[in-house]
Amino acid sequence: MKSDLLSAICLLLACQAVQAFDTDRPDVRSFIDLMVEKHSYDRSKLESVLKEAESKESILEAIARPAERTLEWHEYRDIFMTRERIAAGTEFWKEHRDELERISTETGVSIEILVGIIGVETYYGRITGNYRVLDALSTLAFDYPPRSKFFLGELEDFLLLIREEGMDAADATGSYAGAMGRPQFMPSSYRAYAVDSTDDGKRDIWENWSDVIGSVANYFVRHGWRRDEDVVTAATLGAQWSGKTPENALKAFETVTSLSHQGVMFATSLAGDQESQLLTFLGDDGEEYWVGFHNFFVITRYNRSVMYALAVHQLGQEIAAEVHRAES
Repeated sequence: MKSDLLSAICLLLACQAVQAFDTDRPDVRSFIDLMVEKHSYDRSKLESVLKEAESKESILEAIARPAERTLEWHEYRDIFMTRERIAAGTEFWKEHRDELERISTETGVSIEILVGIIGVETYYGRITGNYRVLDALSTLAFDYPPRSKFFLGELEDFLLLIREEGMDAADATGSYAGAMGRPQFMPSSYRAYAVDSTDDGKRDIWENWSDVIGSVANYFVRHGWRRDEDVVTAATLGAQWSGKTPENALKAFETVTSLSHQGVMFATSLAGDQESQLLTFLGDDGEEYWVGFHNFFVITRYNRSVMYALAVHQLGQEIAAEVHRAES
């Protein structure tokens, strides 16, 4: 009797946690009409695809508590700055050295940043997400009002992508937010920035490491990465500093000279008129001060978080140090 009751409860919870989309639902129907009118999408094919999509409670729960919003810097940093991840990044650098060097030379994006991004995003392909992209984007587009507009756009791009690339919508897997493959590109980024680095006629960000590395580099180039420029540097507040430190921002509002005049002490090879911003993080031993430059804020275009950008930079630096130690 108890086992029957338990089974019934589990079945009820499963039904509540996962629900197939009804294509006659008004908001779903409106989206289908838009795709047909705007992109000449085949209505019957689109209805068949969306009928396969499932709204999942686990996706809604995950997006409500992203690590960048719930953790302090020292907690967030500890996720990525582990001996295991640094070792994996070192092996990745050695294994793909030729492609990393070629793409870095061609694009100006440093190898440290390339390996840092891939390491933070997917642990060098080990953690790419096991949600169906179709489910993730449909759930967030139709059942997550706070960001429905954004995810409706990404669902639109995903459906265009599968048509353009000849993909099966149900096959693509990724994160709870619909980020795909080893570089965790959203569909709009895939369409805009993914490249075919091997000239085989495909832009494969799931299996082809050359395409992955080239696509990440292209993303940075297209967002204004500057070759051989400083990214971020540690800082201290001198006696001249007064007042409260500013809240962390996703844009530089100061310059090297203006920060120096305010009493922020840091070292950089950049000219005095170059954009700069003071950043504050809670580390293991209290507040840490950093100054981010133009390239630092280019990293935040990949993920709109200053903690993310600093983690990418630091992971890449640690891996570079390991590679150089092994070769010296």
